[in-house]
Amino acid sequence: MRNKMIVRNVEVVYTKDGTKSKAVENINFIVKENEFLCIIGPSGCGKTTILNTVAGFIKPKHGEILLNARKITEPSRKIGVVFQHNALFPWRTVKENITIGPQINGASKSKIRKISHYYLDLIGLGKYANYYPDELSGGMQQRVGFARALANNPEVILMDEPFSHLDAQTRAKLHQELLQILNKHRKTIVFVTHDIDEALILGDRILVMSKRPGRIKKEFKNNLPKPHTYKLTTDIGYAKQKKRLMNLLK
Repeated sequence: MRNKMIVRNVEVVYTKDGTKSKAVENINFIVKENEFLCIIGPSGCGKTTILNTVAGFIKPKHGEILLNARKITEPSRKIGVVFQHNALFPWRTVKENITIGPQINGASKSKIRKISHYYLDLIGLGKYANYYPDELSGGMQQRVGFARALANNPEVILMDEPFSHLDAQTRAKLHQELLQILNKHRKTIVFVTHDIDEALILGDRILVMSKRPGRIKKEFKNNLPKPHTYKLTTDIGYAKQKKRLMNLLK
């Protein structure tokens, strides 16, 4: 796999009431094309800061982010974002939320209809096309959020703890649905989580962060056999890898 994204020597500093606080420092990692990279770490270590910097929402004090060898300096349609809380537009229907990117980018009405039908079918919400976000469950809303990111055909999708507020059963179901969708649509994913099980089920590679100011403490290759399913959780190898990650987070 070739390199898709390079994060090089990134440092982010926040200023509040005249006081500077370093959020992350010396952040270096590479994301391969079509790789599912997970970032885990303790609360407040800067995981979301890294994601927002990669998305172009935050300008680093030092360092740079390169996508296909081009520097990221602002938000781009080449990078899709799925937020922790879905951030759907409440005044738009499900199908209108999904197709907002293509609509803004000037797609024709016929293409927008085609995109709408395709992604509604992909996430299994065809009969909810004309519903509004507040008429959907949390899991359904997150499916719409992911479909909206995919519909814009980005080169990288960033996901910021998108399932953290869902119950365990719904979260497990969405993990499997996400992996099934990615089998059809190979995408480069950077996924932030604080959940070790989630990282092991989803990730090809896992970056473990230290406490604030956040640094990359360890890079961990997920060698569990694919396809990843929850059957893996009963495997001895799974238990060993989970224990290793738990020790790194201490």
